[in-house]
Amino acid sequence: MFIIREDDLSGEQTRALIALHLAGMHASSPPGSVFALDLSGLQGAGTTVWTAWRGDHVASIGALKMGNDGIAEVKSMRKHPDFLRMGASAAILETVIVAARERGAQRLSLETGRGPMFEPALQLYRRRGFVSGAAFGDYVPGAFNQFLHLELV
Repeated sequence: MFIIREDDLSGEQTRALIALHLAGMHASSPPGSVFALDLSGLQGAGTTVWTAWRGDHVASIGALKMGNDGIAEVKSMRKHPDFLRMGASAAILETVIVAARERGAQRLSLETGRGPMFEPALQLYRRRGFVSGAAFGDYVPGAFNQFLHLELV
């Protein structure tokens, strides 16, 4: 079981997981194709970050970025390598979905990449009901990125 906490991004473990996430995105994506938020982006208005904890260890992170158009966005989903296939990311995703609904979002969307590194996350999203769809917000579709959506109403 994981304890889910809203995170203020001040902790060393949380910051290390964000750094791991950004490094992984850059290592697995073509130049100019990474839209992951850095620490300052995650601290922006309208964005809430949660972490899943087991004991004293952060297992997973995820964020919700609320838009003004009824669309909320999943951001910065990453699990720590020590917690693979233990349900930490599923717990974070469920927290993000519930919060988006409670905050009045009509749809929850995300942008992600293609390739083997992204497949586990895509499986998680699809198991939870996300379906492939069109670009949203300021995203421009390209050969590498893809978009998934979950209707909330």
